[in-house]
Amino acid sequence: MEHFTALADPTRRQIVELLGRGERAAGEIAEGFAISAPAVSQHLKVLREAGLVRVRVDGQRRIYELNPSGLAEIDAWLDRVRRFWAPRLDILEQELRKPGKPRTKAKGSK
Repeated sequence: MEHFTALADPTRRQIVELLGRGERAAGEIAEGFAISAPAVSQHLKVLREAGLVRVRVDGQRRIYELNPSGLAEIDAWLDRVRRFWAPRLDILEQELRKPGKPRTKAKGSK
């Protein structure tokens, strides 16, 4: 999952969150970070290659925005995971709520 590899880095996650509020020029994005503009450019490249952001040229500026199709792929994966786990967790909760089930404290709790 190239998308998740790209999002493994906290700086790239912050860039995605920033772009979630609207498109930004590369320079504007770089201003928000305590790293060099070339380093931000590398992060943007990784996000672009993973299909999470897209770029368009506007004169001398490169404008970045989220790529809805890349995010849709992540959402589809999350939906599959939720559909797998939700029923199982519901069954577990029902079992734990049954009367007579011994309650144990978690290790390290008082």
